[in-house]
Amino acid sequence: MTNESTTASSSVALSTSGGIITQNTDAVTSPTGADYYVQCAVLVIAIVAMAANGLIVYALVASKQHKKHLLILHQNALDLFASFFMVINYALRICNIYLTGAFGYWLCTLIISGSFNGWGVCTSIINLAIITVERYLKVVHPVWSKNKLRNWMIYSAIAMAWIVSFISSIVVGIATTAVIDGICYGFMFWASKTANIIYFVWYVLSYYVIILIIFIFCYWHILIVIRRQARVMAGHSAAGSSAAQAQSNQIQTNVIKTMIIVCAFCAVCYLPGYVGFMMINISPVPIPGMEVVYHLSQFLETLYMCANPFIYATKFDPVKQVLLHMIPCKKNSGQGT
Repeated sequence: MTNESTTASSSVALSTSGGIITQNTDAVTSPTGADYYVQCAVLVIAIVAMAANGLIVYALVASKQHKKHLLILHQNALDLFASFFMVINYALRICNIYLTGAFGYWLCTLIISGSFNGWGVCTSIINLAIITVERYLKVVHPVWSKNKLRNWMIYSAIAMAWIVSFISSIVVGIATTAVIDGICYGFMFWASKTANIIYFVWYVLSYYVIILIIFIFCYWHILIVIRRQARVMAGHSAAGSSAAQAQSNQIQTNVIKTMIIVCAFCAVCYLPGYVGFMMINISPVPIPGMEVVYHLSQFLETLYMCANPFIYATKFDPVKQVLLHMIPCKKNSGQGT
């Protein structure tokens, strides 16, 4: 363990993908002043995100859409998982527990450092890419997907998403986190500066750049095919096209529009965090103003998990219907008519 690893400098910690991923950063200690109120706000948003994602998971199951849209169910379950551990993470930070013994070490490594909620967020990002590829195959290559795409492929992709993100979040977190004098130092103890930079470059490329390329490529081709299909349907409408086929196409279009919004929102919300932590890890000296980037990334990343279920609630009709039936005033008005 080097001297650089055991000394915390004065530059700000940067949150990314739900976890604290740092180089030359402060330890995870009790926030003071503005930091305290920021973390309280993030905690409140995370609680709302946890409740909202739980509600959407219920609505998907209640509307029987979990069988038709397994990956979308998995996406909301992942956001629920990540927001749950984010709530615990920020609650522990605010409480400023003095960490001792094996329990303190594992609490620091798995929870306070952000490894567990980072695991959920990383898996969620990969799952978004899997949904995108699945939509692309079904829309752009419908014959191939009908003949070749099997459920075991979907399950294998889900398993791989969990395994890859487990390695990048939990395994790396265990190797680079330590407790010193009761304080949690998350993702700070690297064998060398080179290893640190290589990991973070790989992290940005894997969880943002490549994912963003997948989003743009797949949805661009999907939109081209949808527009072509819309022109064909318009040409057949005068001849009396099938109402069932039109409804099926409309449902597919709504799902695709929903996922485009979710993917675009994900790309925008995570951009400040990724840019900021790349700058803080590559730069040999502390960069002024990184506190602003840190606070912005915290708000945006948590806001994404909070807003995501509301997008499904407003854009995904089966989920919307279940949620509307849960509103008491709707039930009363329906009984009165």
